[in-house]
Amino acid sequence: MIEESKISEVKGVGEKTEKLFSKLGIYTAGDLLRYYPRGYDVYEEAVPVSEVEEGRIMTVTGALFGRVQVSGTRRMQVTTAWVKDITGTLKVVWFNMPFLRNTLAGGGIITLRGRIVSKKTGISMEHPEIFYPSEKYEDKLHTLQPKYGLTAGLTNNAVSKAVRQVIENLNLSKEPLPSNLRLKYGLAEYNYAVKGIHFPEDKEVFYHARNRLVFEEFLQFILSLRKLKDGNERLANEYVIPKDARVDEFIKALPFTLTNAQQKVWQEISKNMASDTVMSRLVQGDVGSGKTIVAVLALMNTALCGYQAAMMAPTEVLARQHYESVTGLFEKYGIPVKTVLLTGSMTVKEKRRAYDRIECGLAKIIIGTHALIQGAVTYDNLALVITDEQHRFGVKQREAFAQKGGAPHVLVMSATPIPRTLAIILYGDLDISVIDELPKNRLPIKNCVVDNGYRKTAYTFMKKQIAEGRQCYIICPMVEESEHLEVENVTDYAKALKEEMGGQIQVDFLHGKMRQAEKDDIMERFGKGKTQILVSTTVIEVGIDVPNATVMMIENSERFGLAQLHQLRGRVGRGKYQSYCIFMSSSKSKETRERLEILNKTNDGFKIAGEDLRLRGPGDLFGIRQSGLMDFQLGDIYQDAKILKEANEAADWLLKNENEYVRKISSYEKISSVII
Repeated sequence: MIEESKISEVKGVGEKTEKLFSKLGIYTAGDLLRYYPRGYDVYEEAVPVSEVEEGRIMTVTGALFGRVQVSGTRRMQVTTAWVKDITGTLKVVWFNMPFLRNTLAGGGIITLRGRIVSKKTGISMEHPEIFYPSEKYEDKLHTLQPKYGLTAGLTNNAVSKAVRQVIENLNLSKEPLPSNLRLKYGLAEYNYAVKGIHFPEDKEVFYHARNRLVFEEFLQFILSLRKLKDGNERLANEYVIPKDARVDEFIKALPFTLTNAQQKVWQEISKNMASDTVMSRLVQGDVGSGKTIVAVLALMNTALCGYQAAMMAPTEVLARQHYESVTGLFEKYGIPVKTVLLTGSMTVKEKRRAYDRIECGLAKIIIGTHALIQGAVTYDNLALVITDEQHRFGVKQREAFAQKGGAPHVLVMSATPIPRTLAIILYGDLDISVIDELPKNRLPIKNCVVDNGYRKTAYTFMKKQIAEGRQCYIICPMVEESEHLEVENVTDYAKALKEEMGGQIQVDFLHGKMRQAEKDDIMERFGKGKTQILVSTTVIEVGIDVPNATVMMIENSERFGLAQLHQLRGRVGRGKYQSYCIFMSSSKSKETRERLEILNKTNDGFKIAGEDLRLRGPGDLFGIRQSGLMDFQLGDIYQDAKILKEANEAADWLLKNENEYVRKISSYEKISSVII
């Protein structure tokens, strides 16, 4: 079958290109077919110059006006022109294309398509495509051109050509879904969907193709979860852990009272761990609801009963923060439990010392990153594993721990508010506990939704907060779905901000292309107060707890889903100071303002998640995927909530009828691709 052919057998893919594809995890023609576009260039109707919107790719038609200029240095030459229609004049710039001065010198009517940006000099269109009347922009109107995730040296055109080659030579695959399910849910045929997702003739074809592939992606995930849960329910509890009286004494000694929700969840956890079967539980709680102290109680109780407990954090900085917090609490209240830290950046000597203490059982609580499940770690009697949702405890981790002895209890902590109906589906292998109450001493975050004209005022407000000893975050989205442009966006913003803020205020920046050690170093500097402002992409969403940070400003907030904006906002409001979140938006859309106003009016993550679910429409499918909760290739749990529920119904039917489709699914393979 062509899908099993090596990528090098595809026409036009030589040895060099094969190596580039391998960097993207593409080794066969089948891998290439499943490497879906990350977005599409949608060629839409031209708009009047007066109606262009900052941050969007738009098309205008008008007459070239005035003289075409070339300026800059040999390394960066900027060609500038102006296009005019009856509604206004728009500045247009191209980079390192000086030859356009001659090409455009003749003037005349022209159609341009590019991104609208706003700078100190005003609004302009950057690096647009050029269409003369003879080339007929109308030929591309309403078409969708695929945009793929790339790596250095591999162009979008090269990927697109290779995919087209495979599709043109593809032997039609047998339809895997039962015909009655396809009919009931209006699903496209598989081969049609594969072609339609890569090269849709129009939006309607795209929607049909995408819905089919998302449905099957969710279906396989849900069936895998069901199998996993069936296996968990049969696991006998090797570590029966009754509640230790010293935990109750510790709770009474704390300088705050646990909320009713925290007490309820702690009772559910302790009852689980003392039962006949292994615990597999999700604790879902909004930002600031106090999940960490519940986790500490579970760790402490396990250790006091003579067993080991491990807590896995998504970053080294957060692992270290958890370690310092736990050891500080135990020291303050005289809890006789030895705790060790284990992370990848520790020296060989430090790791060896930690390994020895873990293996001999001296260390009862182990806090760290993925280093916790490396081959060199041998546990004495590991009875509990707590993970962050970013490290969803999947099959491979469970196997890794089981090989080190026994089947531990599992607790997954999630700060992502998900409507309960979806949570039951997505976490089908786990029992669910919800902390739906905030501690009484939490000051609610003050919010405002503003346009770009407010930016100077926002900077002044930040300076005032910094003068009072506080710190600030600024979040920048990706300009395009490209890591390279993401880097440019954040670094350029940080550079301009340093000039704006002056030499006394330390500004640092963070983005996804940095090495983990570099990210950790930057976050640690910010955590210790050495940096006053951190400019970042959404990599900051999880992984740092800085109680001194009081301002979060999110640029182009219209580009994020509400749930993600709420998560970002949760980086502030973690200390005793009043905190603020500024949602900066360049969109004039009424719908966008309505969405953002929800955040302005409430800090309740569960209400926000419900509204996010209600307001999402198919128009959001073009562009950046929003939720970021689970790494589905196509699916988004908010945009595709209806499909998720339908896939859940279909899973019920398939399991009830013992359909052949179920037997073909390998739970370990399917589930691990999403939650590990």
